[in-house]
Amino acid sequence: MEAKKSIEALQLFATGLTEGALVHKLQGQIFKSQGFDKLGQKYIDHFNEEMEWVEKFVDRIMDLGGEVKFEGAKTRALICDPVEYVKADLKIQEAGVDMLYKCMETLINDPTTYDIMKAYLADEEEDLYWSQGTMEMIEKIGKQNWLFTQV
Repeated sequence: MEAKKSIEALQLFATGLTEGALVHKLQGQIFKSQGFDKLGQKYIDHFNEEMEWVEKFVDRIMDLGGEVKFEGAKTRALICDPVEYVKADLKIQEAGVDMLYKCMETLINDPTTYDIMKAYLADEEEDLYWSQGTMEMIEKIGKQNWLFTQV
């Protein structure tokens, strides 16, 4: 096992996921303030779930003897239109799932980290499917009807 590769992968995802989770939290608060309580709560809950993954990644980094780093977050625009946000988040999710699949290949010699990342990948795929389904629903019933379901 090459612990260095595992630590690098875990740190990359811990950093990226922390950033994404914070955005989800803020977006959830924005949507709730607009009266879209269901959508807002979905993203706030998603923040909590993502931070649990960050904890798992950090724990594994420390188990491997690595040094956990806080590498900061990039500036990201917040999007007030719920449908535009789901579209933007879908693009990020698609890229993230693709990156996870590629990362999995490098972790094959570290079964513990591989299993953690495999479970995380399954969770991310579920989120991806939700966003894809949501966009299909919006297309079928229209933006205003979908927004009504999020009140």
